[in-house]
Amino acid sequence: MLAIGECLIDLIATEGRDLLAAETCAIREGGAPANVAVALARLGVPSAFCGVVGDDPFGVRLRASLVREGVDVSSLRVTREAETTLALAWTDAKGDGHFRLLRHADRLLSPVDVEGAGIAGVGAIVVGSVALSASPSREAIERAVALAAESNVPVVFDLNLRPSLWPDLATSAAACDPVLRAATVVKLSLDDARGVLGATRPEDVFAALSDTDPLAIVVTDGPRGVWFK
Repeated sequence: MLAIGECLIDLIATEGRDLLAAETCAIREGGAPANVAVALARLGVPSAFCGVVGDDPFGVRLRASLVREGVDVSSLRVTREAETTLALAWTDAKGDGHFRLLRHADRLLSPVDVEGAGIAGVGAIVVGSVALSASPSREAIERAVALAAESNVPVVFDLNLRPSLWPDLATSAAACDPVLRAATVVKLSLDDARGVLGATRPEDVFAALSDTDPLAIVVTDGPRGVWFK
């Protein structure tokens, strides 16, 4: 399995405090595609990661963390053109997570990067919507999905909407739609669905995706439940 997209540092505010009240932040390795690669490696599934980090201490830390977890990092590029991407994270009173990304090196992922990642030879690729919010990472994901289609490689799409990255929700929906239609597995939260599909209930999500043909759709809603179709 090859995960493609962002590998970043999470700065997580003290539990139960937002960025207005928190006095400290924990430093954690993160990025949804990178997290998937690590999770699969821990389960004994061969996994690799394709992305870009900065030539800085956080970039070194991220690479070392992936290697330590057993993830193949031969397609992880280190650049001096930008610093490693950061994400500010906190939880609200309901326990829901909130994020604000400061995109730097991860957005430099290019079609050349994914073309050299050996997509034709993997069991599946995992991509997310964060990389779709800027160029050239958007074109890189589009190229990765096209290469996967050419080789009949399944595509797992984590629709991980971060509204602050987009000029408006209509733009995010337009960028995500081609990947949704190419995906074998779609994973999204109800918050993601509200923003991109205008759906507010799990059954509305399934109805909104009825004209696509994924093998599976997974809808999450934090601690309130998970729905699968």
